[in-house]
Amino acid sequence: QVQLVESGGGLVQAGDALTLSCAASGRTFSNFAMGWFRQAPGKERNFVAGISQFGGHTYYFDFAKGRFTISRDNAKNTVYLQMNSLRPEDTAVYYCAARPTYDSRNIFLRNTYDYWGQGTQVTVSS
Repeated sequence: QVQLVESGGGLVQAGDALTLSCAASGRTFSNFAMGWFRQAPGKERNFVAGISQFGGHTYYFDFAKGRFTISRDNAKNTVYLQMNSLRPEDTAVYYCAARPTYDSRNIFLRNTYDYWGQGTQVTVSS
């Protein structure tokens, strides 16, 4: 059983930066690969970035490459999403999620994740 709680969202201006945090329960956080997804109103929940159990491998959707950085601190049971140069189209609810393994072939698929947080709102004004 894993519980995930996102934080760090808010209202920012275009070009600003935000770092989201996702705190996980338990002492076996490193057993899970982690991912970030986002969902804008009326749209599907889409993959943003994924990270392997010890942070050695990362995978980003195209829009996130060069702007977003996923990282983790297993001692703190926390995964982060650093977002730079934010754009209005980044406005969404951002969710973190956990899965038992990392596989770059399917890390972007929602149905491979077993646990989900409740999300944190990110709003970027133009």
